[in-house]
Amino acid sequence: MNVLRRSAAVLAATAVIGVAAPTITATAADAASPSPAASAALPSGLFGDSDPKYDGVWRQSLALLAQHTAGETPAAEAVAWLAGQQCADGSFAPFRADPTAACGARTAVDTNSTAAAVQALAAVGGHGGAVDRAVGWLKARQNADGGWGYAPGSASDTNSTGVVVGALAAAGASADRSPYTLLAQWSIPCDQDGGGGLAYQPGKKGKLTANADATAAGVLGALGKGFVTAAGKTPAEDPACSGPGSGKALTRAEVARNGGAYLADAMSAKGYLVTALAGAAPQPDYGNTADAVVALAAQGRTQQARKPYAWLAAHATPWAKQSGPAAYAELVLAAHAMGADPRDFGGTDLVAALDATGPAPRQAARHTEATKDGEKSSGTSIWWIVGTGLVAGVGIGFLFSGRRKQQL
Repeated sequence: MNVLRRSAAVLAATAVIGVAAPTITATAADAASPSPAASAALPSGLFGDSDPKYDGVWRQSLALLAQHTAGETPAAEAVAWLAGQQCADGSFAPFRADPTAACGARTAVDTNSTAAAVQALAAVGGHGGAVDRAVGWLKARQNADGGWGYAPGSASDTNSTGVVVGALAAAGASADRSPYTLLAQWSIPCDQDGGGGLAYQPGKKGKLTANADATAAGVLGALGKGFVTAAGKTPAEDPACSGPGSGKALTRAEVARNGGAYLADAMSAKGYLVTALAGAAPQPDYGNTADAVVALAAQGRTQQARKPYAWLAAHATPWAKQSGPAAYAELVLAAHAMGADPRDFGGTDLVAALDATGPAPRQAARHTEATKDGEKSSGTSIWWIVGTGLVAGVGIGFLFSGRRKQQL
């Protein structure tokens, strides 16, 4: 995710919360951007009240997916806003202030926003034409190596490749060229540093550096799964990282297995992933931890995902309150992958908290458990200090878009 998802624009807050206190993360490693000016009214159908310039379509897509996954019917105006952001050629930009204006050469469309919108619109239904146009646009932007980059024509990266593969799967489509060979090539051999993990992109001289965010995206991509996934079949034995044998390339299943082993090992000690920028102390990375939980569950490692999921349930609510609807959505999708109740996430009703950030759903959530006495809700009084920032750097392209390239 996420997805949720992070190679170009980063969703962030400046406050440090939680333990020792980001696919969305409130840490000092994240860049803040100002909220919209008071005179700039946000669209009524949009989730969140921070500047949507870099993440409007992304956070809307995740919010709609999370509501749908939780059994709700998203508001018609919320779905219409997302569908209305599409360009005539099928692509999506992070945000178009005037969706009635035709998209042009200067419209910054990207694969991550388009793939997220495909997953959301395919889930809620009723927009088959829009989904088909977006899928056609994505397939036409596949690189010769089988992957996708953030922007059309840019070099492939694991995050973008993973989110597009998930979009194609959600739409019942397939790529013209296999993206799995590329993911296998960027999976680090087990006997090397970061073994099992996937690189965001090869570095200088082809060096591969394990990246937790890219690994989570790569695991889902290798499994052919999108942001919404149920737990996979539990392996008979704990699947350790292992090679394919002499002269053989990794299969899709082996890429996912080794990536899962890397993520499980990375979170085994503390129970969460960390992130840091130069000059800043390492901080818990809530968003990447949530993405890793989804990836582990999808790969059948629910036992190894329990500790980080429990850590999120105990610590991630303040981060979600600051970070906005995409953060709540990521946590809802993590709960879904784990087979847990997102309405009882460490005492917080994530679904109600998400609903409070946008148009009310048309249909109340369907769930079988009665509300527990004393259950705490995040309520409807949610304050926001988060914005979005365009972060410059090597390989920067989203998450959420917001996908963030991090070396962990």
